[in-house]
Amino acid sequence: MTNSSPSSSNSTSTASFTEVCSNVASAITDYFTPTVSAEAKEPSEEEEEQGEEQEEEEEDEPEDPAPAIREECAESKCSKYKHHFDHCQERVLGGKGDKGEDCVEELFHLMHCVDDCATPQVFRKLV
Repeated sequence: MTNSSPSSSNSTSTASFTEVCSNVASAITDYFTPTVSAEAKEPSEEEEEQGEEQEEEEEDEPEDPAPAIREECAESKCSKYKHHFDHCQERVLGGKGDKGEDCVEELFHLMHCVDDCATPQVFRKLV
């Protein structure tokens, strides 16, 4: 009976396991990583102009109505909260407020009112 050491058979299986893992990792990397060729032809001037025209056409996106609607709500329905926030800002920035005072509470009240006012109008414009 020959007594082969377990470490020699273990190192062979470990080496093959390592090779298999390396091959699998390489295959996965090759599959998900695009290969770029350095010999790609440069686009002609005509193709570049067409590409620029397409970009210009894509840039014609409609304007977002939400900021205007939010501003309108802040000035009309939420004017009370806006007045309190503006007054607080003047007081704090002018150094007349208490030490460590900020206007976070006033801002939250204003933003909550503006959100409640503007949300239905914005969603109506989306449809």
